[in-house]
Parts: sequence; structure tokens; C-alpha cells
Amino acid sequence: MQATDPVLFDLIIIAVSIASGCFGAMLGLGGGVILIPVLVSVLGVDVKSAIAASLVAVVTTSGAAALIRGRDSMSNYRVGVTLEVAAGLGAIAGAVLATLAPGDVLTMLFGVSLLATGALSWRAVDDTERVLPQTWWGRVLQLDGVEETKEGLKVYHVQKVPVGLGVMTIAGLLSGMLGIGSGAYKVLAMDTCMRMPFRVSTITSNFMIGITAASGVMVYLRDGMVDPTIAGPVLIGIVPGAMFGSWLVPKIHVSTLKKIFLVVIVLVGLQMMFKGGRELFK
Repeated sequence: MQATDPVLFDLIIIAVSIASGCFGAMLGLGGGVILIPVLVSVLGVDVKSAIAASLVAVVTTSGAAALIRGRDSMSNYRVGVTLEVAAGLGAIAGAVLATLAPGDVLTMLFGVSLLATGALSWRAVDDTERVLPQTWWGRVLQLDGVEETKEGLKVYHVQKVPVGLGVMTIAGLLSGMLGIGSGAYKVLAMDTCMRMPFRVSTITSNFMIGITAASGVMVYLRDGMVDPTIAGPVLIGIVPGAMFGSWLVPKIHVSTLKKIFLVVIVLVGLQMMFKGGRELFK
């Protein structure tokens, strides 16, 4: 399709990117989990080019969202910057591994990551109601914060910072290697491991995603793997799509849509996993 009718090919990528950005913003999963499978499985784009284009899109949409949202009082920027040290290093390592790994391996790993993302996104939110004790890490690095609740301001103390750094390294590795925002893993690190309030974890994760992706993009740019014929149409579509999705969130019931879409993600993950495995072991 790309060779015979490049204009039609670009229009299809733009349309897919608009849908990916919209649904990704509404569901909090990022556009890459939708965009990459379509580019690879339907449009026949090389998986490494699709991953590079997705990372560029993640950086752009995250930056655009930050400009619109401004400084969010709910976000814990000190935690975000601290964890980004681990996530950024992980993203660089992941991008380097991706440039060396066969495309079939990346396709299979992407499928596995989709299954894990679906499982993490489906899990129940378990915000503790009791105030946990302050830790040495939280005190020294000044990571503790305050959450705005209906009952007023609630102080929270960050727990198990080294564990959170470890999970964040894995999140960065997956982001750089597979071109996803890995927001579900970031929320896992802050919400489950570090016992931060779920809303604070989610909002903090949103501003971190673009920084992590930027670390991985540098490696792809260095190796000349960012294909402008793919990344260009993706950027044209995914930014307005993400902005429209963010605008829709308070106006629709997302919970049912999210459950349906997570089922789709699991099915797509299985398809990508088997596609990569079949090509790898044939």
C-alpha cells in the first residue's frame, strides 16, 4: 500500500493515529498500545520503525498535554524526577536492545507486554485509608506529599522507594524497547509498591511518560531508525486525537469502554505474540 499509493497510506496512518491518540487518552493507556499493532499487523510497517514513531508520538503528546494542563497541584514532581533517573536509564538500555534485537522478538515481546498491561489496568485500586509511617528515603529526599480529597488535605508518606526505582527501571526498559508509554507499570510502582494515592500516582505518571520516551528516542535518532514517512503522519494524527480524547473523558462513562477495550488489548496482545513467535521459530 505504501509503495503504490503513498497518499492513501499516509491518510490511513493519520486516521489510525487519531483513533489511537483518542482512545489512549480516554483509557490512560497511551496511544502506542493501539498504534503499533495496527502499523505492524495491518499496514505492514517494520516493527522497529513503528516503535520509533510511537516513541516520538509519546514525547509530543506528553509535551502538548503538559502545556495545556500546566503545573498540576496533585502531581508529586519530586517523586517523578527521582524515579525518572531509573526510568530514563532503563529507556536508553531498552532502546539499545531494540536496535540489536530481531524484529520478530520485539513483536512477540510487544504482545506479552500488552497482556501484562491489560492485567495491570484491570486490577482493583486499593488506596489505603490509614496514614503510613514516614520512611528514611521519604524524609531525606523529601518525597512525601499531600493529596486533595473530599474530606480535605490528606498527608501521605512514600514507602519502599528502592522497590519503586526497580519497577521504574523495568518500565523504562519496556518503553525504550517497545515504544509504549508504560504508564501502567509506572502507576504500579507508585501506587502498589510505594503506596502513594492512586490519583497522585496516575497524574505523576502522566508527566513522566514523555521524559522516559525522550530518553529512548535519542537512541533511535542516533541510529537513523526514525522514519519520517511514518513518524510524520503519526504526529499529525495522534496529537489532535489525544487532545480530543482528553476533552471527552469528563463527558462520557469511560469505565465500561475501558473494560471492553482491555479485552481487545488482550486479544491483540495474543495475536502479536503468536505472530512474532511464528516468524521466530518457523
